[in-house]
Amino acid sequence: MNSLLHWVLDPLAYPFMVRGMLAAVTVGIVCATVGTYVVLRGMAFFGDALAHALLPGVAVGYLIGGGAQRPLFWWGMLTAVLTSIGIGFLTRGKRIKEDTAIGVFFAGMFALGIALISTVHNYTVDLTHFLFGNVLGVSQADLWLTAIFGGLIILIVLAFYKEFLVLSFDPILASTLRLPHGLLHYLLLALIAIAIVVSLQTVGVALMVAMLVTPAATAYLLTRRLPVMMLIGAAAGAISAVGGLYLSYYVNVASGAAIVLVCTFLFILAFLFAPSRGLFRSFTQRRRA
Repeated sequence: MNSLLHWVLDPLAYPFMVRGMLAAVTVGIVCATVGTYVVLRGMAFFGDALAHALLPGVAVGYLIGGGAQRPLFWWGMLTAVLTSIGIGFLTRGKRIKEDTAIGVFFAGMFALGIALISTVHNYTVDLTHFLFGNVLGVSQADLWLTAIFGGLIILIVLAFYKEFLVLSFDPILASTLRLPHGLLHYLLLALIAIAIVVSLQTVGVALMVAMLVTPAATAYLLTRRLPVMMLIGAAAGAISAVGGLYLSYYVNVASGAAIVLVCTFLFILAFLFAPSRGLFRSFTQRRRA
């Protein structure tokens, strides 16, 4: 019993582990909540593209701030929000298909980011954390930023819950009810963009889409009700954050990758053993039939 207690408490003796865990749990909950709409509306490619498209903002923030962390956050957020709105505007009126517009922005912005980063001689060291995450480097100020913007995202999702619900499941009904379809769409895109930027230091650009999609996809296999899906997704995100950091501490692997691996493991469990949609359930029903 004492050894188990030591196993749980030993990592928490380090302040950076506590800050990292709080930040990772916040990110897991926020990304799963927003990711619910990403999964339901088939926007996983949008999330992945947006995570890579903010790279020019990170590079500009680095060049202007001389390597300071705070400009990277704000410039990354500005770039992500503007890119999300740009994609929404480009696809308005269906002149260009959404996946085409996303592909254009994805390639163009990512190439611009690489071009800007390549002008920095020591970029491989300084900007690696934003590609692969550095959750153990979260400062007190970073934690406050994560908490403030994460809380803001949750509050907006709760405030517009019914509107987002109608927009996601029945766009025709949304038009009939005269909901501001365009404004709500842009608001949702902006929320996804902010969630991605908030999550940057935790898992990085390369692994961001996993935190946005995988917990929500896990919840999608376990329930058909949106509120329950959000709660299960948030729980999966939080469990992945805590489990991933413990895995990182004891196995000595990258923390962002460990969080995503735990998240993926939970998804595989749900895929195999979900009560109504699991592979094992389907196999058993076919055998009985």
